[in-house]
Amino acid sequence: MTRAFVFIHRWLGVGFCLLFVMWFASGIVMHFVAFPALTETERFTGLATIDPARVTRSPAEAVMASTLKNVTRVRLIERTDGPVYVLSNETSVGALRATDLADGSVDTADLSLAIARDHARQRGIDVTRAAFVERAEHDQWTVSNGLDPHRPLDRIALNDENGTELYVSSKTGEVVRDTTRHERVWNYAGSVLHWIYPTVLRKDRQLWASLVWWLSLVAVIGTIAGAIVGVLRLRLTPSGLRSPYRRWHAWHHWLGLGSMIFVVTWIVSGWLSLDQGRVFSEGQVTPAEAEQIVGSPVWAAISASEPAQDLSHVREIEWFAFGGEIFRRERTEVSVQRLSLVEAVRSKESKFLTADEIDAVIGGLAAGCRHAAIIDPADDYAVEPRAPGAPVYRSVCGDTWYHVDGASGTILDKLDPSRRAYRWAYSALHTFDFPALVARPNLRTLLVVVLCAIGFVFSLTGIVIGWRRLRLQFY
Repeated sequence: MTRAFVFIHRWLGVGFCLLFVMWFASGIVMHFVAFPALTETERFTGLATIDPARVTRSPAEAVMASTLKNVTRVRLIERTDGPVYVLSNETSVGALRATDLADGSVDTADLSLAIARDHARQRGIDVTRAAFVERAEHDQWTVSNGLDPHRPLDRIALNDENGTELYVSSKTGEVVRDTTRHERVWNYAGSVLHWIYPTVLRKDRQLWASLVWWLSLVAVIGTIAGAIVGVLRLRLTPSGLRSPYRRWHAWHHWLGLGSMIFVVTWIVSGWLSLDQGRVFSEGQVTPAEAEQIVGSPVWAAISASEPAQDLSHVREIEWFAFGGEIFRRERTEVSVQRLSLVEAVRSKESKFLTADEIDAVIGGLAAGCRHAAIIDPADDYAVEPRAPGAPVYRSVCGDTWYHVDGASGTILDKLDPSRRAYRWAYSALHTFDFPALVARPNLRTLLVVVLCAIGFVFSLTGIVIGWRRLRLQFY
């Protein structure tokens, strides 16, 4: 049996030692530089104040005129070419002009460039040298599935001192991603390597996910086989534990034993990052649950004059369906909003959804749901709200938890026992986001860097051993 483990570890090690070195080194980079994304603060800061005089059609009319089915959300924003309604359902988005309900998609490079310039000006970014680059379905920084409803995307290079590039949705005319030179350079050494993320592969999500899942699984097998061999080859002598190996093999043996728990759990948890329902549940509401959460909204109930009400300093208005009712959400700052029911805009206003409103909707999904409660940010299963400072509610229904964004009614998480276990098996073990470490970011950073550095050196010894083994085998 030992020979079998030796054979598996030796030859899988030869084939995967470069991958291990890459994973550990890029893991350190990823801790400091995340994959490019447009934050909610950046998106909202880039919006202009809505001009109510130019809004001549209502959101109800926009829903009726849209080709999208089962619209769940409508947003009103001010764009370079005038106000537009951005409509969305579970899978698609679209835009209609708030002046005449004409198609609001972006069909010219000049308009994309103008939109990007205005967005950048709002954020205080220099636009004097901005230029349209290309329209493309995918590039290295826009392969994320969340951008699929917006494709193709227009890339605008601002050519400022930070090398900022903006991506404009052809469907809605919104800026949906930004990158800087710093992010792009470091991500080639970080996320692109770590996730095996070249555009040609990642744009085919299923092919990419299957390839990386199988590569990771083989790496897990080789790692576990190596851990078993490392323990079995230890020798107990009167002077203590001894390794039968010398030089590079001895270094590999002792480093492997010393970092064995970390290496095994890190590789296994990395493999679980692409679980996608194979072992653990996916944490998503079912189509039936999603339909019940939205309910059957009567969009025609929105007054034709409503968009023009109290728009002083408002940058975005969103109407969303929640439990069959339609809420109006006005936002003047990224963390400042006013929420009301459209049937009672004057008499029922608050900043966020209330626990009773959450109960009325989530309570219909299952029997015996507890009263919704705001999650403490230090909670073991805390989740970030979409808008900074907004509350996130937890509704506990039997053994399933629903996390609801109090600002927008969005279901952020569905945690059954399997998904709660996944939080520890993947996220905690792979990114060290244990609550005690999250509360001590410097200690967490030190652990990530030191442990990944040890894994990196350990993997380098494997490269030397693998190279020597290949030379003996083939020369």
